[in-house]
Amino acid sequence: MAVGEFLQSITSGASLAAIGAGIAVFLSGMGSAKAVGFTGEAVLGLNSEDPSKFGKALILQLLPATQGLYGFVISFLIVLKMNVFDPAAIPLTLTQGIYLLVAAIPIGIVGYFSAISQGKLSVAGINMITKRPDQLGKAITSISLVEFYAILAFVISIILVMFAK
Repeated sequence: MAVGEFLQSITSGASLAAIGAGIAVFLSGMGSAKAVGFTGEAVLGLNSEDPSKFGKALILQLLPATQGLYGFVISFLIVLKMNVFDPAAIPLTLTQGIYLLVAAIPIGIVGYFSAISQGKLSVAGINMITKRPDQLGKAITSISLVEFYAILAFVISIILVMFAK
């Protein structure tokens, strides 16, 4: 295969949209997996000292997982826009592929960084409920402030994907 043919094959509308779907799910999922992992370490540490606080700590561990879910939804919507389930559909144009690739960037990037930030706050919240279990609501509130930006990126990505022509 010549270089020109290779470049042409990877710059089709469908290929670029698939890269966008990958960015959405990969970056946000990677951030969530990393954050849930290191938050889980704190949960297990707390559980070794006081198993009665496991439920409260688990709530804090689950919060950074949402970004991975948001990325998955955007990825799924992009795949639907690619018409992979309709063999008679018209293939995506290069412009449409670029558009869908760009639509994935907000949730991919913001999802990654907000998940990591939420994970760090979750660990701090777990440390707080170790000594003050009555303060769970304050921990959730602080962590939710970071979630707000992930939701904004998610909404922008949804709007961009849903209005792609």
